[in-house]
Amino acid sequence: MYSYVAKQLDEVRQSIPRDVALVAVSKFHPIEALQEAYNAGQRRFGESRVQELLLKYPQMPDDVEWHFIGHLQTNKVRQIIGKVSLIESVDSYRLLNLIDKESLRAGVTTRVLLQLHVAQEDTKFGFSVEEVEELFATRRHQSLEATQICGLMGMASNTDDEARITADFAAISSCYNRLKNDPSLGLAGFDTLSMGMSDDRFIAISQGSNMVRVGTAIFGAREY
Repeated sequence: MYSYVAKQLDEVRQSIPRDVALVAVSKFHPIEALQEAYNAGQRRFGESRVQELLLKYPQMPDDVEWHFIGHLQTNKVRQIIGKVSLIESVDSYRLLNLIDKESLRAGVTTRVLLQLHVAQEDTKFGFSVEEVEELFATRRHQSLEATQICGLMGMASNTDDEARITADFAAISSCYNRLKNDPSLGLAGFDTLSMGMSDDRFIAISQGSNMVRVGTAIFGAREY
């Protein structure tokens, strides 16, 4: 039987360019829904709570690429090191350093994105554009021993104003391109710009996003 999830997943895939990576945001959805998406060919899944990720992790096949996309508390970093393919939501220098320390301890290299905060609300976490640019300008990234910064992640303001959303994504994209195209920084593997969710993914892609995080459009309304 062609499941609802498989049908929605196929529609989302058809709606985005082939060179844009799709992260299926599976937070708050049951393992059965993830398995349906997996059976339809999806391998990247995004979770935002450590406890939920750890519950689902052993129930899914080994080739799943888990992305952590929520605010990561420092006291829970150790629990996901070695289990996630990418931490998209590194929102402070303190968290970045801790991820590096725990990755070194575990003998693994952890791939991360730095989360930019450009949205017009105080509820979102993240670096400002100035803070991210200062991090690289002062070469603090070069002290990392077991962490690879692969790019940036960001969200637009929670609004129906498409001009505002476009401007937010454009600001994140501009920062990403300045860093990526600066040869003095030596950013090997800095190639991921994660922007856009179910409702605003097309605007994000128009502004240069090459990774989108889509949940509702695939799985339907969340089951809290």
